[in-house]
Amino acid sequence: MKKLFILLGIIILVLGVAFWGFKTWTKSHSPQTTTTFKTDDLEIKVSYSQPQKKGREIFGGLVPYGKVWRTGANEATTITFEPDVVVAGKPLASGNYTLWTIPDPNQWTIIFNKETGQWGTNYDEKQDILRVSVPAATLPSATENFTITIKPQSTGADIHLIWDRTDIVVPIKPQ
Repeated sequence: MKKLFILLGIIILVLGVAFWGFKTWTKSHSPQTTTTFKTDDLEIKVSYSQPQKKGREIFGGLVPYGKVWRTGANEATTITFEPDVVVAGKPLASGNYTLWTIPDPNQWTIIFNKETGQWGTNYDEKQDILRVSVPAATLPSATENFTITIKPQSTGADIHLIWDRTDIVVPIKPQ
């Protein structure tokens, strides 16, 4: 019995080290970053990993059109709102969500999902809280790293999802 516990301990240790190594290796290619925005009446925080273009065709290639994308790399992108907000005209309660998207050439679907803490390939549509559609814009030059920025507006903020020559603007207002 003692040998069984020792063997199980060794297996658990090896799996733990392998998992840590895998996470470290993937994050070296797509570093983790956080974007924050705060005013008196609105607070937004986005945590995501930044994949790189590396000469690849991004949208319609690496990231297929019409399919759910993790909106970054590695773990699912998380987004936090405080207080309740209006996203592209639709209400969303304050809280923590994962951010998913469905890219298309002219319009993207932005998805807020209540499940958090999962790897970016574990999407459960049943956990969706809100879906909104926003237009896709083309940039004059390519951006190498996937980037999420938040720009202030007179009535709130715009979240920009920027990669390659695509800029997706998601308007946010406090409720």
